[in-house]
Amino acid sequence: MLLALGTWPQASQARDTLVWILRDLPPTTIFEGPQKGRGVIDQALPVLMASLPEYDHQIVHVNRARGMQMLREQPFVCDPALMFNRQRAQWIAFSITSFRVFSNGLAVRRKDSDGLQPFVHDGHIDLRALLASVPHSVGVVAERSYGEQIDSLLAQAPPGALIAHYGNSAIGNLLQMQRRGRLKALIGYQPEIRFQAQQQGIDPNDLEFYPIQGMPKYQSVNVGCSNTPQGRQAVERINHSLLELRPHSLLELYAEWLEPSLREQYRSDALAFFRDTPLR
Repeated sequence: MLLALGTWPQASQARDTLVWILRDLPPTTIFEGPQKGRGVIDQALPVLMASLPEYDHQIVHVNRARGMQMLREQPFVCDPALMFNRQRAQWIAFSITSFRVFSNGLAVRRKDSDGLQPFVHDGHIDLRALLASVPHSVGVVAERSYGEQIDSLLAQAPPGALIAHYGNSAIGNLLQMQRRGRLKALIGYQPEIRFQAQQQGIDPNDLEFYPIQGMPKYQSVNVGCSNTPQGRQAVERINHSLLELRPHSLLELYAEWLEPSLREQYRSDALAFFRDTPLR
């Protein structure tokens, strides 16, 4: 018995440490300002960690490049807010959908929206045609995945069509460039762009937001972990937790950041998705 008791503390200390990497990505995660810690993942991650008591947990703040490097090189790292694409899936183990978000779209100043009308069809922007038109420059966050369809269009853009900005303040900087007339439009999530506009002293109501032609109404956000035995095992456990958390907790945390007129439709659509495709 003494021998068994003597080994117990060592066993308890041998638990794996799951490193959670967070990027400053309002309103998913908010590192600074009066709304610090009130992002969707800021509030959801403690609940998710509590549902995984077999691991010790560590949170690390990183930029985009460092986060991707850690997922590639370290054995037990998870990012709670990643967009799936097939290239990443070669070296990242992805969970089922954690929550649904309105797809990326194009933001333009209302006073400049008339110039985009030749590219607008049924309220959606023809991004391919817009990128092919020389006078229009479109801002993007460098190295971000906007989903496979948009990524493919951006990869085919002619030289000079895109203005890419690096860093944690990329969207804010692109909005400032837009205000100064250095670019016409930028691509991003509507809640993110509205949040960053307010941070830059720009009235979000001065911006017009267009869905992108051919894109689904919603995109899925996933947890992504190191594609190692530890990471894949954690994803299995995370999937069980997400089945409980996402229909209510995660759904409502995201809905709070939407314009009030969009919330009820979002709730209905998200619940239908989780009901009809529970393992996606």
